[in-house]
Amino acid sequence: MARATWRERIDAAREQRVATARVRVRRTVTQRDGARCVVDGRSLLNFCGNDYLGLSQHFAVVGALQDAASREGAGGVASHLVCGHHAIHDALERELADWLGAPRALLFGSGYLANLAVIQSLLGDDDVCVQDRLNHASLIDAARLAGCRLRRYPHADAEGAIRQLRGMPEGLAMIATDGVFSMDGDVAPLRELALVARVQKALLYVDDAHGIGVVGPDGRGTVSSAKLGIADVPLQLATLGKALGGYGAAVVGDADLIGHLSETARSYIYTTALPPAQAAATLAAVKLARSEHWRRNKLEELTGRFRERAQRLGLDLLDSQTPIQPVLCGEDDRALVMAQSLEQSGYWVAAIRPPTVPEGRARLRVTLSALHGAGDVDGLVDAIAKARDRVNLGMTGLPERNLALVR
Repeated sequence: MARATWRERIDAAREQRVATARVRVRRTVTQRDGARCVVDGRSLLNFCGNDYLGLSQHFAVVGALQDAASREGAGGVASHLVCGHHAIHDALERELADWLGAPRALLFGSGYLANLAVIQSLLGDDDVCVQDRLNHASLIDAARLAGCRLRRYPHADAEGAIRQLRGMPEGLAMIATDGVFSMDGDVAPLRELALVARVQKALLYVDDAHGIGVVGPDGRGTVSSAKLGIADVPLQLATLGKALGGYGAAVVGDADLIGHLSETARSYIYTTALPPAQAAATLAAVKLARSEHWRRNKLEELTGRFRERAQRLGLDLLDSQTPIQPVLCGEDDRALVMAQSLEQSGYWVAAIRPPTVPEGRARLRVTLSALHGAGDVDGLVDAIAKARDRVNLGMTGLPERNLALVR
């Protein structure tokens, strides 16, 4: 049998994506102004970003970035363990640890890198990582790359987690879960999982990318909201690119575990440090997130308003009390056409399709921000209901073209 060529492989994969309406297309944003952005010459109200607290363009955050860049330059220069660890990095790590009530924090270039670091540094061939079926792809990839045995339990099913652990009693064990699930918007049952971890002598690791800044007292995330501490959740991930409006991530937790990561994690040792200017911007954002409680209060009000109005109009929602509000559409084509209809009405909402979500569960992933107003939310819900009704009647009236999708 002749060896296949890479061209044949990618052409076949492309044809399959086209046939199943799963082509992903990038869109170019030319301007952002609060919750509005200009895309392909159109001004759209953005309901698909993760800038939950509206801090990405805050004058204090941008000012800190500019001031630090003027002094320290644009780049991180080297890895943290060579000469890239700056005093601003140190200050940000201390601020994050203090905010989240942990002894130490360790900065990473992204949440993906942080998840790779945690699982690869702590687990090996004879160990097991038990994960929620709806975990973020980075947690799944990290377990696969670590070489450990990966076992997945039904979504939010702590009993399923303990069954998986009981079936593998040898080696080290970790339970890894999202805090807030990025596509469903619901929160993991952390108290139940902490009990499972304690009984099974497993380490509970929480990727709280979508919880930090938004959920819990003072925005300290799902772990704090569940009234758990370091003894229950020795490590958690805090992303810097969602509610905090910047870029990067930090693993926060037990001092010895953080020390181990800093000396052994390949995705920490062998990569350039976050630019000091970006760290300065995030430090300013953390201080705002800690002190400006009105942002979370407004998010809560907008979330309640969205859900009440959407339910009144018969939209199919999931059980989410977070700013992530999925509207189920069912088949891929329905989600695509509804997203396109919304764009024609001036709203940018991402259609999310498999494999990011299960088959038959395509959806509009609506995300709310403190930058939105009540009128914005009302207008969006009405537009979604109209898009649904048009699809149900087979009256799209929209041109055939690809859509911008998050995933």
